[in-house]
Amino acid sequence: MLYAALTFWLLVSVLAAWGVHQLWSGMLKPRTVNSILLPGTLVAQLGHVAGLLVTGATVTNTTLYKDDESGEPEMTQDPKPRIPVLGPIIIGMLPLVSCVVGIFLVTQYLGHSITGQTVAQPVAETLPTTLAGGWQLIRDQVTLVESVVDATLQADWNQWQVWLFVYLVICLTVRMAPFPGTLRGSLGATIVLGLLAALVASMSRAGDDALQWLWSVLTLSVASLLFLLIASLAVRGTISLGKLLVDNK
Repeated sequence: MLYAALTFWLLVSVLAAWGVHQLWSGMLKPRTVNSILLPGTLVAQLGHVAGLLVTGATVTNTTLYKDDESGEPEMTQDPKPRIPVLGPIIIGMLPLVSCVVGIFLVTQYLGHSITGQTVAQPVAETLPTTLAGGWQLIRDQVTLVESVVDATLQADWNQWQVWLFVYLVICLTVRMAPFPGTLRGSLGATIVLGLLAALVASMSRAGDDALQWLWSVLTLSVASLLFLLIASLAVRGTISLGKLLVDNK
């Protein structure tokens, strides 16, 4: 059940990141959104190129920031990996892994003043099997989001490290969203990562340590993305309601 929960939270992170990116791109110019997310794009892009190289795929027309209205990163179209079936999954998985590692490093070096309170309340390690358990899971995530917001507000904003930490976490978590054309590979990657975690943990004790830090990263990622998703939906809804009232006055 632990590794099923791990896969579930990875899937939640990918879909929430995708939703946040789509909402932002609908409220702002996509070029502006992708300019803001540039550090996260760089990390994810490096993972994408690594996935192409590992699978023996062709690397062509890979651009960090396209010079057009979208400002989207440009991916290799039809890379044709030499590894059947698993090739697209690996290509979709390595950008996600790169962002996860990036969040861990940023947390280790910049985020102790904020994450100390949130890691103490990790995301659930078991999935509910009843309706009541499902409602409790939702309440727990609201509490987790609240703890992240409280810890962030209580941080010492006079320190540049806090500003940089918050900015990089936003960039890296939102860039957990799949690149255009890699959605299926990214979703398949969440399942593969869950299976790999179970395999590594069963083979060595080091797997338990790796799972512990992965769980702390997931806790921060899920809480941050859920907050960004809720806030983005609230802003988008307010703007749409305002336009509706103005058009029908």
